[in-house]
Amino acid sequence: MANADQITSASSRIPAAAYALCLCVGLIGANSLALGPIAPRVAASFGCDVPAVMSASAAFGIGTAASALLLAGLIDRFGPGRVLRAALLLLIAALAASAAAPALPAFIAAQLLAGLAAGLALPSIYTLAALAAPAGRESDTLGVVLFGWTLSMVAGVSLSAVIADMFGWRMVYGVVVVAGLAAAAGSTTLTASGATPTGRAQSPLSALRVPGIALLLCACAAFMAAFYGVYAYVGDHLHRALGLPVSAGGLLALCYGLGFGATAFLDRWIDRFGPARLLPAFFMAVCGIYLLMAAAAGSYVALLAVAFGWGMANHAALNVLIVRLAALDPGRRGAIMGLNSGVTYLALFAGTTGFGPVYARSGFAALAILAAALTLAAILAAALAPRGRVTS
Repeated sequence: MANADQITSASSRIPAAAYALCLCVGLIGANSLALGPIAPRVAASFGCDVPAVMSASAAFGIGTAASALLLAGLIDRFGPGRVLRAALLLLIAALAASAAAPALPAFIAAQLLAGLAAGLALPSIYTLAALAAPAGRESDTLGVVLFGWTLSMVAGVSLSAVIADMFGWRMVYGVVVVAGLAAAAGSTTLTASGATPTGRAQSPLSALRVPGIALLLCACAAFMAAFYGVYAYVGDHLHRALGLPVSAGGLLALCYGLGFGATAFLDRWIDRFGPARLLPAFFMAVCGIYLLMAAAAGSYVALLAVAFGWGMANHAALNVLIVRLAALDPGRRGAIMGLNSGVTYLALFAGTTGFGPVYARSGFAALAILAAALTLAAILAAALAPRGRVTS
């Protein structure tokens, strides 16, 4: 009996692969989120304004979306572990090109290349996480992987603003290159247990036929556009409207990251209560956070407190959303994760470009209200999505 208990305990333990995948997510997050806080420094270096610099973030989003939608089928052909390693090497090259960019067009091109790499890496990461997760601990395992976003916020984004103030923005990408080399080294042992390459590439678009996926992807698009649209300009709001140094954006990112990480201990309860039941409620919490953010736009201290809650609510909603998508059709999990990544980064493009004119015309509080409206659409889509094929 003791031996049986030990075997059961070992089989339900979160695998070591989840922690390696966490580091990979942290690398991608550091690149995709670091530009917001340091955008004023980059703009000054290139002699342009912040919205022009944020077009590099939009290029990253377009590259990620295109890669995820058009190339993620390579995951099924060659296996997620091999594709992840190749994508990480391409991402490191793009980060080095970003650090060395002599002008804004070159910087935008480097970020586009980084997006192409991320569009292959993220579906591979989520596929490996779903395959490695023990039965009944899907959300718990994914929570460890998603903690990489906390790493990118706490150890990456928050420090990037300080590094930019002290050593210049190019040093930020130099540091991320070093982190990328560590992530690539850690990925060499990753395998997908229970998954073998099929020898053929299946288009992620084929997964659009899976029942329930359209509504969940609509929820994903609204949720992510709201996040990236607000995040892209909060650093500039602190710098210009509140008269704070660039490093103030780093502290806000730190509060967000701590909130994002603090929610990880609740992931086991998601498996207990079921993701389908919880997703609309978590989106509702995110909507409330944006309304609070609009009210707190004039106070830095209040925004720091709201940012912590923003991180908590976003972690819970993102975890449940990915678990729901991955459970729709395990046989097409790679294609579904490709669609998820594609929609996420199309939303990044829509958020950064669409929110820019609103920010320039009406200020930061208007962005938070617009984000709340988008999140209402996510609530509706999640509530209407069928639950039948989703496992808890």
